[in-house]
Amino acid sequence: MKNYKTLYISLMLVAAIGLSTSCSQDFLDEELTTAFNKEYLKTEDGIQALSVGTYYQVFALDMNREVPLTANESGTDEFHIGGDPSNNLWNSYASGFGSFVNVSNANTVAANTNWDNLYVGIGNANQLIESATAIVSTNDAIKKVALGEGYFMRAYNYLKLVRQYGGVPLKLNVSTTVELEFTRATSEQIYTQIIADFTQAYNLLANVGAPNKITKDAAAHYLAKAYLSRASELNDSWNSATKLADLQKVVSFSDEVISRHPLAPNYVNLWDFKAANGANEKLSELILAADFNSNQLTTGGNQQHLYFISTYDQLPQMIRNTAGGRPFSRLAPTYFTFDVFDKVNDSRFWKSFQTKALVNNKSGTYYVNGDLGFMYIINAATDTRFAKTKNTDVITYSKTGKTIPSVFVAYAADKVGLMADVRFPSLSKYMDGSRLDFNAIKGSRDIILARSAETSLFAAEAKVRLAKLGTGAFSDALPYVNAVRNRATYKVGEDRAAYTDGSAAWSVAVQGGRASSFMSENSYYESNNIIPTTLATSLTIASISALPAEDQAVITKLGYTSDYDRMLCLILNERTRELCGEFHRWEDLSRTKTLVARAKAYNPEAAANVKDIHMLRPIPQAFLDAVYSSGKPLSATEKQAMQNPGY
Repeated sequence: MKNYKTLYISLMLVAAIGLSTSCSQDFLDEELTTAFNKEYLKTEDGIQALSVGTYYQVFALDMNREVPLTANESGTDEFHIGGDPSNNLWNSYASGFGSFVNVSNANTVAANTNWDNLYVGIGNANQLIESATAIVSTNDAIKKVALGEGYFMRAYNYLKLVRQYGGVPLKLNVSTTVELEFTRATSEQIYTQIIADFTQAYNLLANVGAPNKITKDAAAHYLAKAYLSRASELNDSWNSATKLADLQKVVSFSDEVISRHPLAPNYVNLWDFKAANGANEKLSELILAADFNSNQLTTGGNQQHLYFISTYDQLPQMIRNTAGGRPFSRLAPTYFTFDVFDKVNDSRFWKSFQTKALVNNKSGTYYVNGDLGFMYIINAATDTRFAKTKNTDVITYSKTGKTIPSVFVAYAADKVGLMADVRFPSLSKYMDGSRLDFNAIKGSRDIILARSAETSLFAAEAKVRLAKLGTGAFSDALPYVNAVRNRATYKVGEDRAAYTDGSAAWSVAVQGGRASSFMSENSYYESNNIIPTTLATSLTIASISALPAEDQAVITKLGYTSDYDRMLCLILNERTRELCGEFHRWEDLSRTKTLVARAKAYNPEAAANVKDIHMLRPIPQAFLDAVYSSGKPLSATEKQAMQNPGY
């Protein structure tokens, strides 16, 4: 992996680009020889350093903050507000959410943070493209690799911008003076540029260095994503001329990527993190990842391990520990997320969420460290075994004969429900036991940005859309869906109660005086109330007329009847089962214009407030207040004209 200390050199370089000359009478007339000026960007070393710095800005920087959550998980059907409401407005769409976001505390993400970060990355990419194009060199590391990376990263950020905001200012060159006058390009113009840039990257790059280097396959994956997005419902007012060809390209690019990136054998392989640069960060399925390492001097680090964890350390017999994680508790799964999985036959829920942990702070003489400390029973709505959602000292663990200090039940007779409490099964995809101690926020595991399971679902969705246009059949999507589902089954002999996550990377039994709470077991059998078995399961969908019961329940709730709506619903549900919490959801619901219906149906805080205007984010007020027209700041009327409707 790259050492991110190197990246900061490049970031400082970018910040200093304008300082290309110095006064002739500097202090003591000393010559500063350790700083870079813009001339450095005319050298091969400078271009490569800028490339590394731009990687950090574009892929990794946001992972040490809460922008990925607010941009792509809050306010959807998958997650709602957890135990800490610092960014509740991004989830609830309530009064105070708009071009300016009312600040709750220092953790609240401002309306302009994502926008600003994306444009800084675009500025860096523009400089990279300009420098790599201008330099007189025959070095492929510059003329192909660095140039291709520049085109890719510019397109990558513009794809985020257009999916979040619609049409935005299109900036394709390096600024040499202060610029204040900008206008919004149309969404159509932005997509045209995105596809042109990704195509340049595709033509320039080789398949070397994945997933921590941008490759031809990464460009192909994101070309498929861009074409699919352009062909989606949000753009139906202008995309009719390109839709058929776009969808055909989605399939061809997806097939190309899938052929070279076979799925990992077991879904848990993706999340079984042991150490930075370990086996799970080199899987063939991975196409692109945000790169982190174990160097504790790295500023920020990967902090996504903080945000999806319930506050277990406030429960009886429990105390915060490195394996358990530091629970910032920003987002909790909704009942849609619980119920969309076939929890008997589909292993993905049990390999994505932590449902048990060990006592690690014994009190009294009854419990000892290592007993079962808490358990979440994620049962079916038809289960009548439980009287109360919160059960204390009433349920016995069969292996020890002791009652369990804390048990929380998804469906119980009292109908209180998990969403009425700050306790919930923690999404474990980002748990990181390699941190220094139980309070450390710097994580070292990579973040997966693109993997071929998602590419398969691109192709499946494109087949559904092509069938609607009269090209092919809706059933053409099923082979792609089933490929992903078949990996998710339990295999013959597999222990369905086995559990692991990245917190198992903390292998020391006691650290800092605190015992580990990690338990290599889930609540599969307690939740499903079935006897132990090692038989294989099947998730194959044989016909579009017989979709799984979990999908039919969503289809019925949302009132879908046409084959197109039913199959698109299946694809979106499958994306949750496969990609839950991987920072895709808000944009998927927005582009398909299903955000409002799904948030109303499944997100309790968003239901009362979400409306059609929320399918695009507001243009940040900080930007509108800084823009000029004809040499003058925008008037209130001009600002409103530049703003997205409804804000």
